[in-house]
Amino acid sequence: MPVLGGLAFLAFIALITWGIAAWISRGGADVTDTLAPTRFPVASVEKAARIVEEDGPILFPGLNTTTGERTLVLDHQGDDPTRGWRIFYAFPAGRDASCTVEQVVGTRDFIDCDGNTIDVGELSPPDAGVNPVVENQRVLVIDLRGITTG
Repeated sequence: MPVLGGLAFLAFIALITWGIAAWISRGGADVTDTLAPTRFPVASVEKAARIVEEDGPILFPGLNTTTGERTLVLDHQGDDPTRGWRIFYAFPAGRDASCTVEQVVGTRDFIDCDGNTIDVGELSPPDAGVNPVVENQRVLVIDLRGITTG
């Protein structure tokens, strides 16, 4: 009798847990900032600008995207670390994402899927809503709303 009572109690707890989960998930699930953040803090603008100057553009493979498919390339031009930030996808403009590029270490050059050397400016521009943002003249953040929202 005690064993049957214990099994009945565990079945009751399982049923309650299933009921709560079904009630919470009603109406589908939305992407949240916890699952796919819409902002990615990079670093201070001075540090990020120094990295780009010394080692070339910064690559972020599959950066916080819901699918993890797109690699972003962060570039900086000019002497002012608060201005001149640009974002690209890691494939040539006019091509699709299957033609990924590989960075020539320490330079602004990339090798595409056909073996051609291209400059960072020849990479594909990002979708609308994917932008580098300088906050308070000190911190560089990548706004990913164009990737993380449908």
